[in-house]
Amino acid sequence: MRERASTNRAKLWLLVDADRQVVAAGFIGAVFVLLFATGVVVPDAATLLSDGDPIETAFQPLIGGTITVVTLVLTLNQLVLSQELGAVGDQRERMEGATDFRRDVADALGRDVMPPEPAAFLRELVIAAGQRADDVEEALSADEDLADDAERLVDSVRGNAETVGDSLDDAQFGTFGVVSAALNFNYSWKLYEARRLRADHDLTDEQDEALSALTGVLELFGPAREHFKTLYFQWELVDLSRSVLWAAVPSLVLAMGSVLYLDSLVPGAPASGLYLAGPFVVSVLAAVVLLPFAILLSYVLRIATVTKRTLSIGPFTLRETTPDDDDD
Repeated sequence: MRERASTNRAKLWLLVDADRQVVAAGFIGAVFVLLFATGVVVPDAATLLSDGDPIETAFQPLIGGTITVVTLVLTLNQLVLSQELGAVGDQRERMEGATDFRRDVADALGRDVMPPEPAAFLRELVIAAGQRADDVEEALSADEDLADDAERLVDSVRGNAETVGDSLDDAQFGTFGVVSAALNFNYSWKLYEARRLRADHDLTDEQDEALSALTGVLELFGPAREHFKTLYFQWELVDLSRSVLWAAVPSLVLAMGSVLYLDSLVPGAPASGLYLAGPFVVSVLAAVVLLPFAILLSYVLRIATVTKRTLSIGPFTLRETTPDDDDD
């Protein structure tokens, strides 16, 4: 995803790679700096704060906004729970589907049993893809023209599998590392290229079998990645719900306290020597009150970005792709 992204690396880091708490804190810090800088630049800002009811006007909508954010997050949480709750027949069907898929992967890879951890499971698949690429290279080596045509595919699978396998080696599910590494394996282009080779050339049985084995592993990687991506999104939404609910309590208390009491606490006269205290206090409180929204924004940015870049599954690429690109 990084190599092909039209955005720069800093923006991509902000959207997907950065810790969500850091992104939320950065948003809050930016709000404080901008508000306080405005208070410093605007003439008689402290006096304006005590003239009329600007504080009440600003903080009252924030109370309603915080309640709206909490309601939205609770709705998302109910959506996640609805997918986990169900009759015993539904739960059994889900388990049978997962068990059958694990068995299919184990059979395709020649394993007795596959690892239970998502990172290790995906790592076995990408390593197997690299091994199948070696088999393809060996099977096609007798035909020079065919070997040259397959060189891009073989090099792409082998190099990509090594890089992604190393990334998955120490990745822990619950962090973005597993999903990030999986997104960097562009199996869609590899599937297309393997099928193109089979369609464009008159292959021997050995050559066709080698390409079929590679295609089979790539076809298994797609649903595995989508499954773990879905589980990760559910994990993220649960973390989002918990974080927003914790942040909503101090946010509401500060917003309501600002409406009720802040007018009498903000120094308004420049003669007091505290003419910047009012803008400073208001800026701090406004930034903290926006914390639930900042947390929601930070999580939605990542989920929306990853979803947009993985809309398709299988041999479909929604944008122009090269062997070194990451998957859609």
